[in-house]
Amino acid sequence: MLIADTERLQVRELTLDDADFVIAALNDPDFVRKVIDRGVRTVEDARAYLRDGPMAGYARYGHGLWCVVRKADGARIGMCGLIRRDGLPDPDVGYVFLPPYRGQGYAREAAQACVDYGRQVLKLPRVTAIVDAANLGSIRVLEAIGLRHEGELFFGEVQAVKQLYA
Repeated sequence: MLIADTERLQVRELTLDDADFVIAALNDPDFVRKVIDRGVRTVEDARAYLRDGPMAGYARYGHGLWCVVRKADGARIGMCGLIRRDGLPDPDVGYVFLPPYRGQGYAREAAQACVDYGRQVLKLPRVTAIVDAANLGSIRVLEAIGLRHEGELFFGEVQAVKQLYA
């Protein structure tokens, strides 16, 4: 299902056919260092991750991580979407982009499209974002789409992270 169609990107639901792409995205050293190691190493791991994560989110909440595709060539360049996390009251926008596609405004374009979808289509009253305080690139993306620093919280294995809000 197509979620958003921007100037340069399409954002669509992930499918089991995206398993190889998911392995590449979740094992990118920057993602593992700045976000988390999901332990997804094989096609079967990726399919389980897709079924239990994004696809379960679509069924339960109408949202989750989505696949970001560049219109110019159909390349799958990243994942971006709205994620529900246990213990947090609001969904948050999250993303990961493969290294060749960073620094070109794709994260900002996709994140804005996902937040807009959450507000306009899903009628979410609030969308947040969680980012490591040292991840200045992601903080710039989040501020560019209108999110502002709200405070710090402890979340999972990460010690102090910033929570930004719309």
